[in-house]
Amino acid sequence: MTKIPVVQQILSANDAIATENRAALDAAGSLGVNVMASPGAGKTSLILATARRLPAGLRLAVIEGDVAGRIDADTLAAAGVPVVQINTGGGCHLDAPMVRSALPHLLPDGVDLLLVENVGNLICPAEFSLGTHVNLVVASTPEGHDKPYKYPGMFAAADVVALNKADVAAVFDFDFEAFQRGVRMVNPQAPIFVLSCRTGEGLDAWVAWLLAARRAETLRRASG
Repeated sequence: MTKIPVVQQILSANDAIATENRAALDAAGSLGVNVMASPGAGKTSLILATARRLPAGLRLAVIEGDVAGRIDADTLAAAGVPVVQINTGGGCHLDAPMVRSALPHLLPDGVDLLLVENVGNLICPAEFSLGTHVNLVVASTPEGHDKPYKYPGMFAAADVVALNKADVAAVFDFDFEAFQRGVRMVNPQAPIFVLSCRTGEGLDAWVAWLLAARRAETLRRASG
């Protein structure tokens, strides 16, 4: 009898802190991106590929969310990307308080683009706002083209979708049209970028969109 009110209270408290996080990002001039996907879709690979294609001088930082360990954080740090690790200790998603705890370790050094790699999961992360400006959902062809039909909430929450591992789509009989239909059923507007972090296919278009989103956010802040 009390489950729904309790859940509402948790989400309400989370949203209040997410609003504080958004204000901190705005004050720092940072664009925040919540990177969500299932395990193995290629979140870290996409972050690394994005980092290599950003303009010189644009300052990137990452908050790395995992249930345990710091393998991905170490990979990013080895590539020269400033990163803060958050381990949830069994939790299936990051939340706004976790992100708030990491911001003071990154924003004071100057961050133009903050990518928050959420815990690998296609359910819970969509429910918890972090205060970021953009929700990116990364899918991959080995997962199958049915994911938007099975996890509509995740794809409905996306501002942009990246379909990774396009180079191996034929091996898995991936149906691009079926995938796109599934996304469009719940999200008619989000752009879909078909790409491969291994071959580089589609990455320039993705990074161009990301930089345009940052410019648009900068103009919005300047206009008041």
